[in-house]
Amino acid sequence: MGMSSVKLLLAAALWLEMVAGAEYVRYKDPKQPVAARVKDLMSRMTLAEKIGQMTQIDRSVATEQILRDYSIGSVLSGGGSEPLPEARAEAWINMVNRFQNGSLSSRLGIPMIYGIDAIHGHNNVYNATIFPHNVGLGATRDPELVKKIGAATALEVRATGIPYVFAPCIAVCRDPRWGRCYESYSEDHKVVEQMTDIIPGLQGDIPSGSRKGFPYVGGKDKVAACAKHFVGDGGTTRGINENNTVIDMHGLLSTYMPAYAQSIIKGVSTVMVSYSSWNGQKMHANRELISGFLKNTLKFKGFVISDWQGIDKITSPPHLNYTYSVQAAIQAGIDMVMVPYNLTEFVRDLTNLVNGKVIPMDRIDDAVQRILIVKFTMGFFENPMADFSLVPELGSQAHRDLAREAVRKSLVLLKNGKPGSTPLLPLPKKASKILVAGTHADNLGYQCGGWTINWQGFNGNNDTRGTTILSAVKSTVDRSTEVVYRESPDANFVKSNKFDYAIVAVGEPPYAETAGDSADLTMIDPGPSVINDVCGNVKCVTVIISGRPIVIEPYVSVIDALLAAWLPGTEGLGVTDVLYGDYGFSGKLPRTWFKNVDQLPMNVGDSHYDPLFPFGFGLKTDSGTSIVSRSISSVASKRPCWFILLITITLSFCFTGK
Repeated sequence: MGMSSVKLLLAAALWLEMVAGAEYVRYKDPKQPVAARVKDLMSRMTLAEKIGQMTQIDRSVATEQILRDYSIGSVLSGGGSEPLPEARAEAWINMVNRFQNGSLSSRLGIPMIYGIDAIHGHNNVYNATIFPHNVGLGATRDPELVKKIGAATALEVRATGIPYVFAPCIAVCRDPRWGRCYESYSEDHKVVEQMTDIIPGLQGDIPSGSRKGFPYVGGKDKVAACAKHFVGDGGTTRGINENNTVIDMHGLLSTYMPAYAQSIIKGVSTVMVSYSSWNGQKMHANRELISGFLKNTLKFKGFVISDWQGIDKITSPPHLNYTYSVQAAIQAGIDMVMVPYNLTEFVRDLTNLVNGKVIPMDRIDDAVQRILIVKFTMGFFENPMADFSLVPELGSQAHRDLAREAVRKSLVLLKNGKPGSTPLLPLPKKASKILVAGTHADNLGYQCGGWTINWQGFNGNNDTRGTTILSAVKSTVDRSTEVVYRESPDANFVKSNKFDYAIVAVGEPPYAETAGDSADLTMIDPGPSVINDVCGNVKCVTVIISGRPIVIEPYVSVIDALLAAWLPGTEGLGVTDVLYGDYGFSGKLPRTWFKNVDQLPMNVGDSHYDPLFPFGFGLKTDSGTSIVSRSISSVASKRPCWFILLITITLSFCFTGK
């Protein structure tokens, strides 16, 4: 067939569409209600096109032809999956638009939705602002700040042409041995509920009068969010990732479900199912909780998505009987499957299950309806292509300033001075000579943690742009202060140099998911020896960089000042802002800090509760002054301590001069 014939056929098709009247293209008419558009589009869809919409594939196996021929509903970047190393925003946009062109050239022109993990900023992308991980944000107790972070993250994600993020994680981590504990805001579900304010930050404030349970995304500078991982992922036995959560229905509903109810009220677009099991039943196959509770009881009207190869793991070993896995997952109520590689196998098996009347057509229609509701609500049919207008938002100074604020508000001061001595903090900016030491003092990758550039994070300072603690110290102290850096100085070096004080940064290496499961929760070597060699010979403040409480009790006595910095991200100046007194410490422990791992699991309210530092603990300082008060969460201590309060007020007046 010649080019002239093709052009004639295209012209004829366009003419037929025009003369068919408005009814023919109702789903393309933005003036029509979403429900009418969805109904009209679905009436035109074949089974193959519907199953295509239920399919999500990784960018590494996606092509324009596949997106067109299969009418693929979604493409994603797995952890570290990028168009090219150190890809700029323009490269991401061009890739997304290339895929979108494939989708728009399909018979019905249904746009695909591109998704990515953006769990502490746009963390896969070079030069993006990396915010503190959720555990640090939980320490701020500041939902308004978290909402701003959601809005900033949405802008940076949209700056790369991406409209959908797999965030937030609203797990309630009940055991720090779990490798995903830093993705959880707190062990207390009430704190996690508060932090769901990140959803209107990501998606926009839901309009008043909106129907409960319906998704909402408020324009081209917002993204569809994803509450995850439904449900109970933070309560697995011994904190083993993807393991079994043993708890009765009352416990499940009272501890792990409230944040989902809040997310749905706030218009969350999607919910991701957990790899874990509840009382022995895989969540990816749990019809009672997905269809029964999430969709019917909580009235969630967005779409439910599986985790990465989540349906494969319904069987043990994974993928043992894929046809059964597809059947169990779809019948349970999963609407979109993160396949992400074996596209043809998934499509074939689901097609056969429907044609064989094993899976009813109304279950397929329910799934596709939910997916299309999200796409129409986002205005995706009117604006499917990304442009370069938001490129300057990626890693902008305003967002870095916001991340710096989040860092300083997330820091929890655990100790400030040895018994009988004066507080060490805030540190003087002007000194003769100071020491900065430790594995985490000059390592941006360690500072950011897992899910940064790569799935498991990175080691060193070259994979993205940011400020390490060492660099922050050098830019904060007086120009006359000599700053000496040694990653692992010995005791003789410390003694002989007559330092005024030392800053030691130690903690955990980056990790993600199962790789982070830990039975002993120790810092990496030579952390303990650095603490002993440095803090045993000069006044020192020790900064713990970790995704959770770790073993520190053996070293507390030798340390003068101790603070938990969690995984602060790229903006190390937030640490020095508080160390040097430009801002006061205000963070509160979002998790109980144990004495030893034999106590675990141990959460506030447990009968065996005997922590090193209790949930809600955090010493406070005012900017430019030393310690003035201690804050204990009302959850941790319910008795009024009027005498302590009186002393606190008195000290406050003394130190602030008011």
